Amino acid sequence: MDYGLLKKYTRDINILFVEDDIDFRKEFSELLQDIFPKVTTAVDGLDALKKYEEYNKNTGKYYDLIISDIKMPNFDGVQLVDSIYKINEKQLVIILSARNEFEYLLPLVNLGIHQFFTKPIDYNYFLEDIFKLCNQIYHANLNKDDTILKINESLIWDKNKKKLIQDGEAIDLTKNEIRFVNTILNNNGKICTVDELINIIWYEEFDLNPDISHLKSLIYRLRKKVPGLHIKNIYGMGYTHEIK
Repeated sequence: MDYGLLKKYTRDINILFVEDDIDFRKEFSELLQDIFPKVTTAVDGLDALKKYEEYNKNTGKYYDLIISDIKMPNFDGVQLVDSIYKINEKQLVIILSARNEFEYLLPLVNLGIHQFFTKPIDYNYFLEDIFKLCNQIYHANLNKDDTILKINESLIWDKNKKKLIQDGEAIDLTKNEIRFVNTILNNNGKICTVDELINIIWYEEFDLNPDISHLKSLIYRLRKKVPGLHIKNIYGMGYTHEIK
């Protein structure tokens, strides 16, 4: 297996690892962190479902892969996978199970689980399968739709939800700031004129006579709030943005 390629495939993959056994959770999460830079752990099924929903709410995305124990208190693996598939039927899931837990496996097979591994884990076999799966995820991500715009390594714009998200947390923007960001980011680097921006941002405010000073004040506040947005002033023409 090519470990250089593995690192390439996994560098943008987000993992949710679910395990109720403290010692195994610590041991296996350390292995996962050697492979994936972004690993979230959950202590049982309910904790996992909560973190899954929060991650989607904050980022507009789903975890690329879930690795879960099967027999857990507070929602077992079958209940967890069933609940997650009702949210995202395309979610990729790997199940870890003890050898005496095969009665749980048939329902999971019917749900469409990607792979099973029995404990104790054969790490060589596990890495081989992870390599193949991450290869698939990597190339699928290259070809997915453009509803998420990556501005830099930590900042994204969700076009559908009209949200700026920094390190997984949505930034609190005013209505006018959202209109400005939506306009400059959805114009594919095109320069937006001052008049165009003013007409879009303040089109509802009939009792206000907005001018360039209003626009400059909005941009000043937005630059302080989101330095990574890189709003660029093209002198005498208008504003655009730069992807870093």
